[in-house]
Amino acid sequence: MMNARGITHIVWDWNGTLFCDSELVVQATCETFAALGLPPLTAEQYRSSYTHPVGAFYERVLGRPVPAGELATINQLFHDAYHRRIDECALTPGAADVLTAWQRRGGSQSLLSLYAHDRLVPLVGRLGLAGVFVRVDGRHEALPGLKAEHMVAHLREIGVPGECTLVVGDTVDDAHAAAQAGARCLLHAGGQQTREVLASAGVPVVERLADVLVHVDRAA
Repeated sequence: MMNARGITHIVWDWNGTLFCDSELVVQATCETFAALGLPPLTAEQYRSSYTHPVGAFYERVLGRPVPAGELATINQLFHDAYHRRIDECALTPGAADVLTAWQRRGGSQSLLSLYAHDRLVPLVGRLGLAGVFVRVDGRHEALPGLKAEHMVAHLREIGVPGECTLVVGDTVDDAHAAAQAGARCLLHAGGQQTREVLASAGVPVVERLADVLVHVDRAA
């Protein structure tokens, strides 16, 4: 299957894109800051300041360097708070429909996330998406870093060239990863960063996942 833009494959991001956990992420961050006596953070401050790697985000919102030991403590408290309530989260509205629609068109799709691989795989299955993706890659401890460092390897494992690929994510980092692999990118404004931040990446931005295939068709 190839549409008029030459796109045969979509690489989806998980957190904040297919998985609707952005509110929980902000709440877990606020809980972590409160536990450590750090300044409170609003949802708007979070989304306008969020960046990768996460250490740079904390330095940005705190206005100072964050030593490795403090960063490890913040990360542990955040993940504890996040995973206590992760079962409250579900797929982003429209996610299941757009995944099914792309399948029906004959396109292939995969999942690339910086969420821990050993947590990602069972969560994808629990939410009814087992078998939807030709490959699911989460973060391994041996492979830290930015998503751009993993996108090329992800597509190589699948055997799909970048020029035939559309990356759909919710952060500027997703756009950087797509560019690294020679792929196109579309960003979803309902996730980790504000629309204004996403616009700085210089790629199209949509409000709803339902608009992803609409965008592909219109661009064709």
